[in-house]
Amino acid sequence: MSNGEEKTVPNVEKTEEEALAEGVSLLLPIDVLLSAGIHIGTRIKTSDMEPFIYRIRPDGLYVLDVKKTDERIKIAAKFIAQFNPSEVVVISARLYGKTPVKKFCETVGTRSIIGRFMPGVFSNPAYPTYVEPQVIIVTDPKADRQAVKEGILVGKPIVAICDTENDFSGVDYVIPANNKGRRALATVYWLLARQILRERGELQQDANITATIDDFETKLADVGVTAEPDME
Repeated sequence: MSNGEEKTVPNVEKTEEEALAEGVSLLLPIDVLLSAGIHIGTRIKTSDMEPFIYRIRPDGLYVLDVKKTDERIKIAAKFIAQFNPSEVVVISARLYGKTPVKKFCETVGTRSIIGRFMPGVFSNPAYPTYVEPQVIIVTDPKADRQAVKEGILVGKPIVAICDTENDFSGVDYVIPANNKGRRALATVYWLLARQILRERGELQQDANITATIDDFETKLADVGVTAEPDME
């Protein structure tokens, strides 16, 4: 500049994830998705999940493609919305999936099975708590493997939230996302609930559900732990 002063240039540098999502219409602002950690995977990558992985961080964690997560939530919602809500069963053996699944089911009218999944729930009509689902949603196909096994046995479609270390054995449709983080699970289930209601026409396309992401998040006090135990 002619007066010798340096022009101040604002910092417009974007993270790789923000740059990736630029120009894409997402269900939530990119900063909200990233702060929830839905893109943070594990240090293990399966060949099944490779198409959904964006990069690997210096600390060895694989990073999921938030754009693909967003796209697949939209598609899953469109599919699930076609069914009678009472015939959709949502599963979570993981403690951190407890509140997200419960609030999701309250919001969209589906059924939940939280905690240990007992053999025979889907496959044995004589079982006291027998359920005949038309669609099964699992929070983690590894932790919820008994539900996946029985879903395969009865031939029902299975939608699964899959992290970088999951494989697709028995899963019909994958939503790639962090399925271990409290905030991540809350955000994914909140988005899926909102999108299902939009697909049903029960919610305007620009409207939000009454419950917040905070309402969907499992609180540590609710599960009585400081960290989730290994569910392997």
